[in-house]
Amino acid sequence: MADLSQNLALTIRDLHLRPGAAPISTQIKAGEIVGLAGLDGHGQDVFLRSLAGLERNQNAVDLQGNRIGSFRDAERNAVVYAPRDRRSTGIFPGLSILDNFAIATPGRDRKGLLISAKSRRARYELWKDRLQIKAPSPDAPITALSGGNQQKILLARALARDPKVLLLNDPTRGVDVATRLVLYDLFRELAAEGIALVILSSEIEEILVLCHRVLVFRDHALAAELAGDAMRTDTVIAAMFGRAA
Repeated sequence: MADLSQNLALTIRDLHLRPGAAPISTQIKAGEIVGLAGLDGHGQDVFLRSLAGLERNQNAVDLQGNRIGSFRDAERNAVVYAPRDRRSTGIFPGLSILDNFAIATPGRDRKGLLISAKSRRARYELWKDRLQIKAPSPDAPITALSGGNQQKILLARALARDPKVLLLNDPTRGVDVATRLVLYDLFRELAAEGIALVILSSEIEEILVLCHRVLVFRDHALAAELAGDAMRTDTVIAAMFGRAA
């Protein structure tokens, strides 16, 4: 994994998610898991994509002084985004399991002018074991896998890029309970290693179980920032609807 500074912080200063919305300012630190909650369409998805440089963010996002104004900036600074819809924006259905895993990191396996199949397969096996991916031959099509194992391949692809900040858009959506528990353990391990995680989830209980802090969005603004004893289902729901708990 990446060698991370203890002072690593993703800083957001006066980010407007849409014209007229109140600006958002916060920090996300190394080893922290921050959850994003809100009713559908209230800005949490735009916020996450802004951190990844996928939405115009008025130069309001930086990592240790390095501006994250575009997806290319995010790539250069090891800010990695994993999308919500694995079928339309995640997997490449015409490619193998191994190709889906390695497609974002071809340079890691280059030996001179050629790609080392041995190196590529070794990297895949490392993440296959860590994520407990149940798969046939790595040369099998990605569509041969269950939805949960396809999701694990997407996470393995993201983690193979050695992220400092990992942005996860509803990462357990549509997966079974066993897969969900494996992913929860993985996210905690990554945070313990010093990676900052930002997790958008459609399930409040998931955020409360996993996260150190939750940002609640309403009308494309930050309605509440909750931590510690304030992180309860009733306080999150109250903030989502613009009420005091």
